[in-house]
Formats: sequence, structure tokens, C-alpha cells
Amino acid sequence: MRQLKPLIAIMLISLCVFCNDSFAQNNNRQKVNDVLYPSIEVHFTGYLADKLSGSINNRILAQDVNRLIEPFKPEHRTETHLWQNEFWGKWFTSAVLAYKYRLDARLKAVLDHAVTGLLATQTPDGYIGNYAQAHRLEEWDIWGRKYCMLGLLAYYDLTKDKKSLTGASRIFDNLIDDLHKKDGIIVTKGNYRGMAASSVLEPVCQLYTRTGDKKFLDFALEIVRQWETPEGPNLISKANVNVADRFPKPKNWYSPEQGQKAYEMMSCHEGLLELYRITGNETYKKAVEDCWANIKKTEIDIVGSGASTEMWFGGKAIENTPINHFQETCVTVTWLKLTEQLLRLTGEAKYADEAEKTYYNALLGSMSHNGASWAKYTPLNGQRLPGSEQCGMGLNCCEASGPRGLFATPMHFVMERLEGLQINYFADGTYKLNTPKGQVINLAEHTSYPKSGVVEITVDLQKPEDMAIDVRIPAWSKTTKLTVNNVAIEVQPGQYTQLKRNWKTGDKISFTLDMRGRVVETGTNIRSATIVRGPIVLARDTRFEGANIIAVLKPVADKNGYINLTEVPNQASDGMLYKANFIPESYTESAKGPVAITLCDYASAGNNNENSFFEVWWPQLLQPAAH
Repeated sequence: MRQLKPLIAIMLISLCVFCNDSFAQNNNRQKVNDVLYPSIEVHFTGYLADKLSGSINNRILAQDVNRLIEPFKPEHRTETHLWQNEFWGKWFTSAVLAYKYRLDARLKAVLDHAVTGLLATQTPDGYIGNYAQAHRLEEWDIWGRKYCMLGLLAYYDLTKDKKSLTGASRIFDNLIDDLHKKDGIIVTKGNYRGMAASSVLEPVCQLYTRTGDKKFLDFALEIVRQWETPEGPNLISKANVNVADRFPKPKNWYSPEQGQKAYEMMSCHEGLLELYRITGNETYKKAVEDCWANIKKTEIDIVGSGASTEMWFGGKAIENTPINHFQETCVTVTWLKLTEQLLRLTGEAKYADEAEKTYYNALLGSMSHNGASWAKYTPLNGQRLPGSEQCGMGLNCCEASGPRGLFATPMHFVMERLEGLQINYFADGTYKLNTPKGQVINLAEHTSYPKSGVVEITVDLQKPEDMAIDVRIPAWSKTTKLTVNNVAIEVQPGQYTQLKRNWKTGDKISFTLDMRGRVVETGTNIRSATIVRGPIVLARDTRFEGANIIAVLKPVADKNGYINLTEVPNQASDGMLYKANFIPESYTESAKGPVAITLCDYASAGNNNENSFFEVWWPQLLQPAAH
């Protein structure tokens, strides 16, 4: 077994006192800065506003915080294999993101209480966790320490409270101490070829950028070195290997040698991007980009998620078949967060296209209609069913994690960049940002998107200023009309259109996206079809068809694959409803005339009624003569 280098001795120096300057985050500690930076303030109205408010009121604020802290207390440090230790950090980072979106005094009070309560459980040696002394570093112990560090660092970034930064640093020192007492190898601790344990790379990198202490950077580099050892997950050297095929299939699906664990793999890549920002090592960035591209190509399905029983398995090719425990919400959230990181870092449209698909379909589809709960798995054909409680905590990992994805994106709808602004996504509301010259600029966006493809944006700033506003034209919008002050602008699908001019108050950007229904097919011998409208995947639902959902229907589309959709007026709780024409299966010599079928958006399919069944993919008749 490989030993940590002599630098480990330096890392063992306890963190007692820092000078004030060492607590300030310093971009000079990063060789690479993001291309995009979040909005200062965002205020949604309409569709998304209701979703976010429901999550804040019915999930985040409804959580019993004391119950999340309870496992860390001395009398409960008896655990040997479970993961009660992750729930505080997942819930807390969700709550911080929610507070940034909505500055709610109730949220702030809960955040203050949660940090005070957690830090009160920290032992003299720096440990915050729920594992028995003899079982530290085993199973999910380091994973839980990671989430505690992430939560404390999020609180530090929000408040600049040094106690939380010191607390996170002491967790790190204790981890290094515990590893040194064993064998110094992190990739042999816990499950999944060390991916769960070594995903601690993310907060370790954040500790470096916030303190400048080289011991954090040294350990981050050591983690990545260990990835490439025979015991490790080989996340860099196997970046171009299909994520489902990197290692032999283990006898025990959840065993330590399993190298296909989706959530943990992507969590490691989130940390690797943080290390890339610090070091500028292009190998790190390329590994993440290559892996992301492979996941998109081989795993991510029509609604923007994937994985079976939480592992990559080459699912994209067979997404129209019934799949066991499909699309864990934790996988959906982490795919979205990783994609958003790449968007921030590069500003490239392909990441925004993919994130939008995931957000409106897989993510919102896993949240209950009132935001109170989150599904653990979300099939493409079947039912919306609640997941089971885990670890005696009154919730499961996905209910703790779901809101992290929900609130990771709002501040990214419109972002700042060096040359001006970038509009990534579209939602009714107001957006406050800074211009390149330091002015405050407010954008008011008027739209019922994604129901409508019509978007109107008005500009408000104190003084006219030369800058660029880049507007994303989704890849699916093949015919887009864009104007600035009624002057037409040429656009290209799947790219940003740069609008460079002297902007002044009252200027108006208007565009109409192509919201025609698109028929999409998949499968080899057995073909299946679905319909997508804008970013929204549509589904059949027994609420509207009853038992007839099993009937074979062929969409009536034109030669380019577009289908006419007629909006159906309805209650908001029913979701987005549309009628489309289909040719039903028949046993006559010529096909019967079309029938009109009501479809709904995937996010609402089966979401209001556990007895409701839905289908995203509809099997098509096999035509032997065509094969």
C-alpha cells in the first residue's frame, strides 16, 4: 500500500488561529476564473416561483433541524455503516441556496441555529460525525464529513463567520490525522473504489481558496494522485472509457470495488473542477469534459437523468424499456450541478441546453406538486412513488438533496461576464446584475415560458453603456425570431447570439422560440416514440386516458417530425396539457382516422395521484416488412 508523502506531517499542524486576511476568499489563489458569475438578485414570478416557494415553505423550513443534528451528539456516535451524517449538509446547503434566492428572515434564523448546533458537537480532536471511534474512515464516514464541511463553508461564504471556517478546517485536520494513523490511503476507505470518500476533494479545494493554506492544496493533489493508483477509480486515465464499462461488474452491486457509482463519480468531478481553477492543469478540465460528454452520450435519457440502482449501465440505448430503480434524484441533482459548473466555467451553450432539459423534466418531475417531498426514483414509464425512509432520519437522501438542484440554478438564469451579460434560461421575473463598468443593471423578463416561447426583456440602468448581452438560442429552436428595439437579428440554434451595442434604459430584447411539438423515436428492433415541446417532454397519463394508455398509437407528424399540439385549458395543478392526433392500432385493411389524445408535461405526469400511471415512451408497432 502506498503511503502519503512527507507533506502529511505538515498537514497535522492543528488549525487554531488565522490572521484576518487568511479568511478572505482570494481569486489570486485561482489560476483560472469562471467565465460567468451569478446574478446579484433574482425574483421569479409565475411557474417557477410557485415551485421554489413550495420547496422553501413545505420542505426546507418544514425540516426538524434538531433531528439532523442528533446523530452527531456523543451518545449517538456508535454508527458502523449508515449515512445519517450526510443529511445535515445536504439540507443545509439547500437552505443556503434558498436563502440567496429569497432573503427570508426565517431561513436565516434556521441557518444560524443549524450551524451553532452542529459546531457544538465537534470533539476536541476536530471530529464531527456519527461513527464509533473504532469505525472511523469506514463506509460513509468521510462522505458525511464532506457534507459537514460543505455546509460550514457555505455558511462562511454567506456570513463570513470565522467559527464556521475554523470548524470546517478542524474537520479536515482530524481527517488527515485519522488517515495518517491508518495507512494514509483515502481511495481504500468506504465504497465504490474510494469515490465516496475522495469526493471530499471539493471542500478541501474550497478550504484552500478561502484560507490560502498550502496543506489543503497538497492534500487535494494527493487525492488525485491516489485516483490513478490500482486501488483508485482512475477518473482521469479512464475519462474516455464509457462510464458503465470502466471496471468489471462486481459480484455485490454496492461493493467497494464498484467503479460505476454515478452520484459519487460526478461528485469527484465537481471537486476536480475546483482543483482545475486553482492549478490551471488542463488535464483536470479535459477529464471532466470528456467524462461529461460520455455520460451525456451513453447514459442521459430524454428527460435529463439516468442510472439504474444508482449505477451507470449504458442506459440511454435502452431507456424505452422498464428499468429497475431508474433515475435516482441524487443522480439528477449531481448531473445538474456538474453541468452548471461547466456552464459557469466555459459559458458554452451545450451545457445550458442540457441543464435546462434536466431542470424542467427530471428534476421537477421528482418533486411533489407542493414541494413537500421528493421521489427517490423517477421512471419514464410507471408511477410516481415515494421513497422509503433511511437511517431512521424521517427522510431519505433524495429528499435532502432534491432542493440543492432546485436552488442551484435560479441565480444562473442571467449571469455576468467580462463583456457584459449572458442570458442562459428564460423565466418571468426580474434580474439584478452588475455591468462591466460596475453599474447596476436590472432586466425585467416577461414570459409564460415554458408554456409560451414568447419572451420580452426590458433593460433598466442609470447611464447608457457599451456592452454585450448574449442570448442563448436553444438547439431545439430551429426557427427563432429575435429583435432588439424591433430590429431583426440573425440567430443560430444551439449557440449564443451576441447583442453588442450601447444599452440604455428602455431598450427591449424580444424573441419567439420554436415551440412546435417534435416527435422523437428511440430503440432498435422495438421502436418507441415520444413528443417534446420546447424543453418539455410530454407524457401519456391515465388521468386523461384511463386504461387506454396501453393502446398502441402512432403520432401524426409531418415529414420533418413536427406534430400539431393544441393547448388544453386546465387547472395549474394538472400541469401543461396539450392534445395531439394519433393513428390507433387497428385490424382493418386501412388505418382508422386519427384520434385526439391529451398529453401532459413529464413533471406533472402521475404527480398528483399515486394511482395514476404514465408513459413517456410509447411502443410503436413492429413492421417486419421494414426489417
